[in-house]
Amino acid sequence: MPVNGDGQSGIGNGAGPFSPRAGIPQAGIIDKSPLMKTMDDLSSGPGISSATRGPSTYFAEPTEHDDPSTSIRNLDLIAGADPVMQPRSPSVEFADSRREGLSTISGVFAPVALSMFSILLFMRMGFVVGQLGFLMTVLQLALSYMIVLLTVLSLCAISSNGAIEGGGVYYMISRSLGPEFGGAIGVLFFVANVFSCALYISGFTEALLNNIGNGQFPDSPTWRFIYCVLVSLILLVLCLLGAALFAKTALITFILISICYATWIFSVLFTGAFDVPIPKVNTPAYRVHSNDSDPDSPLIEDFNQTITARYTGFSFHTLAENMLTNYTMDYTTERPTDFALMFAIIFSGVTGLMAGANMSGELSRPSHSIPRGTIQAVITTFIVYICTAFLIAGTSSRNLLQNDYTVMMDTNFSKWFILVGIFSTTLFSSMSNLIGSSRVLSRLSHDRLFGFLLRPATIEVGDGNPIASVIIAWIFVVLVFLIGAMNKIAKLTSIFFLLSYMGVNVATLALELTSAPNFRPTFKFFSWHTCALGVFGTATMMLVVDASMSAIGVVSLLILIMVLHYQAPSLSSGSISQALIYHQVRKYLLLLDVRKEHVKFWRPQILLLVSRPASACPLMDFVNDLKKSGLYVIGHVRKGELNASEVVDPLHQVFPYWLSLVDYLKLKAFVELTLSENIRSGIQQLTRLSGLGAMKPNTVVIGFHEEVPTNATLQESQLLKDLRYSKIDRAAVVEYFTAGDYMPRELNGNIERLTNLDYVNILNDVIHMNKNLCISRHFHKLDKEALARGWNGGKRYIDVWPVDLQKPVETGLGFDNSSLFLLQLACILSMSSRWRVHARLRVFICVNSLQVIFLRHLKILYAIERFRKKTDFLFKSFLDNNRIIVYLQDMHRRERQLKNMLDTLRIKGESIVVPWDHVVCHFGPVNAAQPTQSRSTEQLPKAYLTAFNDMIKRYSEEAAITLLNLPLPSLDTQDNANKYLELVRLLTDSLPPTLLVYGVKSVISTSL
Repeated sequence: MPVNGDGQSGIGNGAGPFSPRAGIPQAGIIDKSPLMKTMDDLSSGPGISSATRGPSTYFAEPTEHDDPSTSIRNLDLIAGADPVMQPRSPSVEFADSRREGLSTISGVFAPVALSMFSILLFMRMGFVVGQLGFLMTVLQLALSYMIVLLTVLSLCAISSNGAIEGGGVYYMISRSLGPEFGGAIGVLFFVANVFSCALYISGFTEALLNNIGNGQFPDSPTWRFIYCVLVSLILLVLCLLGAALFAKTALITFILISICYATWIFSVLFTGAFDVPIPKVNTPAYRVHSNDSDPDSPLIEDFNQTITARYTGFSFHTLAENMLTNYTMDYTTERPTDFALMFAIIFSGVTGLMAGANMSGELSRPSHSIPRGTIQAVITTFIVYICTAFLIAGTSSRNLLQNDYTVMMDTNFSKWFILVGIFSTTLFSSMSNLIGSSRVLSRLSHDRLFGFLLRPATIEVGDGNPIASVIIAWIFVVLVFLIGAMNKIAKLTSIFFLLSYMGVNVATLALELTSAPNFRPTFKFFSWHTCALGVFGTATMMLVVDASMSAIGVVSLLILIMVLHYQAPSLSSGSISQALIYHQVRKYLLLLDVRKEHVKFWRPQILLLVSRPASACPLMDFVNDLKKSGLYVIGHVRKGELNASEVVDPLHQVFPYWLSLVDYLKLKAFVELTLSENIRSGIQQLTRLSGLGAMKPNTVVIGFHEEVPTNATLQESQLLKDLRYSKIDRAAVVEYFTAGDYMPRELNGNIERLTNLDYVNILNDVIHMNKNLCISRHFHKLDKEALARGWNGGKRYIDVWPVDLQKPVETGLGFDNSSLFLLQLACILSMSSRWRVHARLRVFICVNSLQVIFLRHLKILYAIERFRKKTDFLFKSFLDNNRIIVYLQDMHRRERQLKNMLDTLRIKGESIVVPWDHVVCHFGPVNAAQPTQSRSTEQLPKAYLTAFNDMIKRYSEEAAITLLNLPLPSLDTQDNANKYLELVRLLTDSLPPTLLVYGVKSVISTSL
């Protein structure tokens, strides 16, 4: 492409922007890097085709040594190309059912049902019915299950949309919403499972000590810690043995709980009325006044008395008494109950819906088993809870329900069945949390979201059992035992679970709203309405559980998202953010109407034509500053044609390297590549077709056609940044774009170059297509670090010379579109962050001094004298002091006009008026009949341009960049093209980085 960072197009160690090569024959390579060795190996066969030489140059038509079929085959050897980018026909692998995996019943239904029963079934239902009554209990159960069901519908939709691997909810969210949101949810879900596991084990230990041994076991904080660790060790061993044992444990536990529950049903049906003693743990029930005769005496606890409540057996009278609410007090906390508290208790007991999804990696058919098993478990547990609430409300008095939370155990014909049920559900729930947290941790480690920190968690044995993740999760559980204060972290655990459920709903909602064609879940019973209601429901539940804890959870989520955004690698699974952005961008691009453009809202939309990025990096970085929130497109033309024998378009192989280069340079730019038989046609294609809709380039930046290019290479550039993660390594990108720089020197004379005429014709093409034109030169000198240091410790300058060299008579009298465009670009550059701090804008206006004005008038008057023979009178009148004062005032007036113009245009800059007598005197005589007539560039005297160049060097010595008006290109002849380039070269030789500008449209508005 016709631009380099130094604006060159010649030859040398590296090719210039217009230097097509005729092929690289068999020859030695200077640098024996892996890339060069590969090229050596290839040199023994057919020559490397244009597709393998990198976009540093344009290649000539293939020679007899060039085999087009090798262009694609050999490219994957260049710079260690990523296998993803190999030019093979894409194929889709359809995941078959795993031969050995968990079934729907053992892998999903049983774990989900057991987790949703938890301790609510045997230890909390009596308390719930006693406070809420049967009707409100059914209402709250229905409301809780509606929220759960909405999340389940979203879960089923995601899980049935494709093959699912291990990691459960984290895997689903990260593959839908991206690694940042998915990773943050995954971490919180892991923490919630660890805390929940510790809570269940702690509850199991407490129940064990309270019901077995009659106080014979030592009971202290230290001993309780030891008991908890011992129980967790048993669970650790079970989890280490693998998912198969977990599934068997789930089935056995489910059968055992079913038997225990059946015994309670049997007791309800066949046990008559009797009095049930109130447990002694209900201390408020056993409090009496120290003085029976004095109601104001202090309360004391008297456990010598026996307090009972009536168990009536099933009775419609009892059912009627227990229909409505009757809020009293929770005797364990001695705090009053209300609707929100009871709803939080019910909802926290039915939130185990992810237990089956956590085992996604061990399921035989996860896309089939997760939806079916989860829904079956939800329906089953809901029916069981409704039946349990009905039977409890019809058999136990309100007094019994409010004062005995273990009413199911105390009314069963053998309390041991209920104890076994409590112990079984508690232990299995803790085991489910432990194995679920280990699967999430394992997937997090495999995705390398936290780098080396989680590397040990990738260790697996056998058929993929993540033993290291299980052990790490167990260690965290033990650490939670040391923390203690289980009740304080219980609410935070619920918040983390709710956040993960919200993530599932958000993921499904986003997929549904983007209308992605590949989002075709086999589960159809959902819509964006159910997803949105699920998000609202889980968010509401977070506030109901605890508003302050919800704030902590949300802040934790946001912090994790920000951390992962800056360090997490991109996953090959894609990100929903791209689909959402596409959906919105497409919609707004259709609304962006090119017919409604207005100069007030003009912004630069730049197409930068690049041939050899090795020397174009400073210019690419500069244009990134110049775009000012506008469009920035980097265009490249590859000379050649698409052969039918080639498997894929050769540019398809090149494109990832260009994108990686843009990433390493930290540019906000698009990349457009095209293949054309000649460079001129390719640039016409890019100029016409780059962009989309109303977002099309209005300015083309192109490098100057140098006689001899510099030898700058990409390795020398300090602009390449280090990226934590990239699909293509930085060294591979550098090698790829510098591959053509290592050809033998003796071949330089055989390199075909773009002619001067072709280059000038390209300039004319851009102007004829109504695009603003900028030519860059000397940008290899641009050093942003030097810009920050300043000139001798001070600021550098952005110097603007809005001088129309083809019409010097009008200089200083007004500004055309080209000069205003020049000022606009300079103003935009001065507004960018780095340039605003370290550079200052200066605008130079060239005017004739008093001496020049005097001489000009003298010549005019002398001519009149010869005609009228009145020399003495006219000469003396001209030397009058009043006339001299008028000319001095005219110079000051020009300076004020410039300042006023800058103020009107709202451009903050220093205005400088400089005399250019010694320059304009070389312009030659002006046609008296048409003094403002423009000369062609070829007619400009060399001395005139050289003098102007010397003046710029004198005034802009401290400039970081200079901006000049570009003389119009010449007509379509070889001689004119040669002379035009020679004159532009004289104009810009030895200057700082220079941008020559020609504007075709009005770009500045002074109106509101």
